[in-house]
Amino acid sequence: MAAQLRQLRQKIKTVKSTAKITRAQEMIATSRIVKAQQAVAASKPYADQITQALTALVSHHVGIDHPLLEEQPTDNRSAVLVITSDRGFCGAYNANVIREAESLIKALRDEGREPVPYVVGNKAITWYRFRDRDVAGSWSGFSDRPHFGNAEEIGRRLAEDFLKTDAEGGVGEIHVVYTEFVSMLTQTVRVARLMPLEIEEAEASKVPPAYEFEPSAQAALDLLLPNYIESRIFHMLLQSAASFQASVRRAMKSATDNANELLGVYTRQMNQARQAAITQEISEIVGGADALADSGGE
Repeated sequence: MAAQLRQLRQKIKTVKSTAKITRAQEMIATSRIVKAQQAVAASKPYADQITQALTALVSHHVGIDHPLLEEQPTDNRSAVLVITSDRGFCGAYNANVIREAESLIKALRDEGREPVPYVVGNKAITWYRFRDRDVAGSWSGFSDRPHFGNAEEIGRRLAEDFLKTDAEGGVGEIHVVYTEFVSMLTQTVRVARLMPLEIEEAEASKVPPAYEFEPSAQAALDLLLPNYIESRIFHMLLQSAASFQASVRRAMKSATDNANELLGVYTRQMNQARQAAITQEISEIVGGADALADSGGE
């Protein structure tokens, strides 16, 4: 009985320590979510303005053209950029992204295309490496706090590969699998086709004003399109970072609740064991007293 009590006390001590750690992780993630949301909000005006400039350029200069806007039917390879995190303790966050990426890869193969993975985050890198699957490009170390330089590096690599032919190791289209931050409780895995760009012309009532581009509209398009691609990737990285922190918070809160529930179970078991030990001691004392009384009476 004493051994059982010692074992239960040790379990209670361990669970309490675990609950402190998960509670601290929950509080850290909560504070980081606010900063991640602010970063997403700060990137939105730039993305909106560059989108508006591109829309105006395409709407008022029909004759211009760019390789990043063109379909490439002769190229059979499709890039799939998978954005995961560098760390764990985030529940099913990474598993959901990888599952959606694998579904996309299967759909592309069913269409007769050859998927080419590009991965962001140690979790995706480890997942593909463990299965001995090649990746065309990998980036890590910034999933918690991405900077525009990270998006610039990824965007330039993808744009370069898009402009190459299949024979040169290029790709004909690029898809991105990332997690969109909807709210503190909701994060949704999204699949977006990044290239070729699909720019819809605005309605007559919403056509943006005509700009004068210097030195020319074509030259402006050559500069704007790469920046547009990089800004979209940066926005996706920020969305994924905010979603990761929300997933960490939710997972750590669940772990803390489970630890507290387990602590209650162990506490009840210890109280029952201690009560049983006290009852046994009382029974032994009463039994000994009765035996002494009986021997004295004889």
